[in-house]
Amino acid sequence: MADLKIGVVEDELVIARTILSTLDELGYQHCGPAINYTEAMQMLEKDKPDLLLLDIQLAGRKDGFDVAEQLNETNKLPFIFLTANSDFETIDRAKKVKPHAYIVKPFTREELYAAIEIAFLNFTGKQAIEKLEKPAASATRNYLFVKDGYVFRKVFFDELLYLESEANYVLLHLTSQKKIVVRSTINDFTEQLDPGRFLRIHRRFAVNSHYIEDIFPNEISLRSEKLPIGKSYREELLRVLGIADR
Repeated sequence: MADLKIGVVEDELVIARTILSTLDELGYQHCGPAINYTEAMQMLEKDKPDLLLLDIQLAGRKDGFDVAEQLNETNKLPFIFLTANSDFETIDRAKKVKPHAYIVKPFTREELYAAIEIAFLNFTGKQAIEKLEKPAASATRNYLFVKDGYVFRKVFFDELLYLESEANYVLLHLTSQKKIVVRSTINDFTEQLDPGRFLRIHRRFAVNSHYIEDIFPNEISLRSEKLPIGKSYREELLRVLGIADR
């Protein structure tokens, strides 16, 4: 069994206590429960769980799908939906945010254990493969093709100043001040780029580190642009750039 810390997002406290008790029996560390979107974000930042058990129905305006979208954008964290809903509409919505497992309540201790272990194993295995493949891919080319209207245009990495996420599209800001709109999420698009050069600084922005000029507490400047730095990205940004934040 992996030594994992499991975060719990569940707004029904009786169910949350049952989940925490089961995690204790299985020997996992845990944090939470968070009962809404805001508490879930705070728990992720403060407690840094390795995997999240996520109820779909939460207190407040935002639900588990909103938490999942944020996880996909910023945290690169495996998550498992725990829900009483197994209807076609809910499953269809769940597929769009790509959970690492889906458990229908009520569930057994064995079902929870199997889902956690397999979800985490698949997640870490995929990450390991991506780390091995990406350097090889980036070493062989310094460009990519993007669809610009009816044309596939070659864009050299040196042309890319920064990327901006707009829902299911990515806006490429080029050094020439031209902009190209690409149908993709920012996560999927940055996977095509050199991870040592193109750095996420915010859930909406990734930048070409070659053009970073100044780093302020809450923003960076590159060329004549200033972009915000998200709290959850600052530490990794400084680490990759070799900066000691003292």
